[in-house]
Amino acid sequence: MATKKPKTRKAVTKRFKFTKSGKILRRIAGQDHYRVKRTGKQRRQMRKLITLSTPDAKKIKKLVTI
Repeated sequence: MATKKPKTRKAVTKRFKFTKSGKILRRIAGQDHYRVKRTGKQRRQMRKLITLSTPDAKKIKKLVTI
């Protein structure tokens, strides 16, 4: 009997973006509530996606078959 192909973790594909060059992008934490305290500059900066660190990116790549 042949081994099954591992399934993609759907939660991971929804939370991360994968670039063509292989980088993994994520949202900045703390965007959903308590934003009144933050300055406008902080709120604008939080809209951008940031790259995942290489150790974390390795773990995410194992969960997703790109």
